[in-house]
Amino acid sequence: MSHYHNVIQQLSAIYPKSEATAMTRMLFEERFGMSLTDLLLGKDSNLSEKERTELQIIVDRLLKNEPIQYVLGRTTFCGMNISVAPGVLIPRPETEELVAWITSDHETTHHTSPLSILDIGTGSGCIALALADQGFKVEAWDISDEALDIAQKNAERLQLSIHFKKEDILHTDYSETRTPYDIIVSNPPYICQQEGAEMERNVLDYEPHLALFVPDNDPLLFYRAIARFAQKALNADGALYYEINRAYSKETAEMLKKEGFQKIEIRKDQFGNDRMIKAIRK
Repeated sequence: MSHYHNVIQQLSAIYPKSEATAMTRMLFEERFGMSLTDLLLGKDSNLSEKERTELQIIVDRLLKNEPIQYVLGRTTFCGMNISVAPGVLIPRPETEELVAWITSDHETTHHTSPLSILDIGTGSGCIALALADQGFKVEAWDISDEALDIAQKNAERLQLSIHFKKEDILHTDYSETRTPYDIIVSNPPYICQQEGAEMERNVLDYEPHLALFVPDNDPLLFYRAIARFAQKALNADGALYYEINRAYSKETAEMLKKEGFQKIEIRKDQFGNDRMIKAIRK
């Protein structure tokens, strides 16, 4: 049996066959530079002993449910190659939809100077990177030193100018001397602790809980703090965008209304779940 088919067979023990095949193709392409054509031609038989050892070490990690993005150290977001590690969340396709909403609402070509955006809880920097790549002036915050280090290195590698800052939104006061933002965006922690029991092991065991979970008794903890900050930090008619927990879409909208926002709009993701919300500062 070829190394390629052997890996598929091993991974099929815990993953659906289609997912095991996709992961194996990604693994051979990313780590060993082999295309599907190369694999079909049997070029995986040319792996050296060192490469075969490395391959099995990787497969053993995958068999422990470690996400392949962490194993390979990278993922793709909005067409960009982004480095990821266990200190940051793996960017999701739904977050790409949030970026697309912002860029479609605010075409950079229509403005004489770049609109300013603050990304709160930047993680790998994926949202900030994608928006900076579209010509926005971006600042990005996170409470995690590890996340900020990963995000900064991503920006440097992609040659994108972003101002990164360590900041805890739960303990941040807006200074009136600061220049207000045109847009604030955030994909904050929004999974309640009780929801953790239903999560996949590859998420629960490996992705950072600091970026995932909120207390069961206050699922809107970060949304409320960001909304109150945004009321001071946004320009008049400035826009606030969130990625949200589908279970609390109505509650999030009601909170934003209570905090003084208007033109509140909820959007579904590609899977039909309430996943994004936009609100305008009066």
